[in-house]
Amino acid sequence: MNWKFNFKKDPKAVNVKKSKTREWVDAIVFAVVVSTVVKGLLFSAYAIPSGSMEGTQLTGDYLFVSKISYGPRIANTPLAIPFTEPTLYGVKTYWDILQLPYLRLPGFTKIKNRDIVVFNKPDEAGPEYNLPVDERTCLIKRCQAIPGDVLSIINAQVYINGKPAPNAPKQQTSYNVVTNGVTINPDVLQEQCITIQNQPSANTYEMVMSESAAATLKTLSNVKSVTPIIATAGMYDAEIFPHNAKFKWNLDNFGPIRLPKKGWTTPLNDSTLTLYRRAIEVYENNKVTINGKDILINGKKADSYTFKMDYYWMMGDNRHDSLDSRFWGYVPEDHVIGKAVLTWFSTDSTQNVFNRVRWNRVLRPIN
Repeated sequence: MNWKFNFKKDPKAVNVKKSKTREWVDAIVFAVVVSTVVKGLLFSAYAIPSGSMEGTQLTGDYLFVSKISYGPRIANTPLAIPFTEPTLYGVKTYWDILQLPYLRLPGFTKIKNRDIVVFNKPDEAGPEYNLPVDERTCLIKRCQAIPGDVLSIINAQVYINGKPAPNAPKQQTSYNVVTNGVTINPDVLQEQCITIQNQPSANTYEMVMSESAAATLKTLSNVKSVTPIIATAGMYDAEIFPHNAKFKWNLDNFGPIRLPKKGWTTPLNDSTLTLYRRAIEVYENNKVTINGKDILINGKKADSYTFKMDYYWMMGDNRHDSLDSRFWGYVPEDHVIGKAVLTWFSTDSTQNVFNRVRWNRVLRPIN
């Protein structure tokens, strides 16, 4: 049998030319689809809103966040207006009737200690907020501990599994600075990125700075002393996780505490329930009740619990000006958005229009 194909154009066929309006609509739809896929699965932009990561990342930095590094997270609320905040003028920009379960595609790597990570704020979980995970506030911090690690903070130094963790090169904290009455040159403060936070007395200042900046101040003839401000060990701070007087922890002396790991089983008692109840109840969606001396999970007596997710410990590099895991505890894996990889632009709102751009931070890799 001989098959013959005729590929000649039918002379009667009519070319339908798209109108200019249709071409623009098609182009806009294509751009929205492509940008949504890129933003949802590959990269997203993020602006540093506060000073919790100074001096590593500065207020006014604009970052690229890689979602493919740890694996793209599929949106919990796929029906949403793209490129908008969760609420706009008091109206939700997403439809929460359709919510998908947590799913993350494979990534190139896992979160490592000291990675700078963007994630959703975990203390916005719970019925009082009623927000889907991907619609919670975005934060950026440095990962100090990964699943299975034992974290301690002793006199402001982080320890992981009993060993001191390397500090970020430009990590900041608070210092008491005492002068002989002669004012410190403001140019020195600006050059060293030193902020005066308080002045308790005429010659005493509370300043926020890096360790290297503190070393520079000590060399000045009008500076008598530069001393780190460290909360006393054993002094209970009710704002610090787990917000229980049994654990007399504070910003600078904390732990030890083990980070939950998927598949790890912990015995349940008064102490462990205090440390892990929020993870068990809020992040892993179980009902926890106490009946006398018995602990009930979903109505059944439980002597132990096996975690379903991995958890991380995130802290800001500006140690005394950062709301982080010391305040609200672990970050569940389903809250992780991606890895901060590049500062693509940076502006300083305190400068005039001609000096506002920080050119030395443009297209700067993040580490």
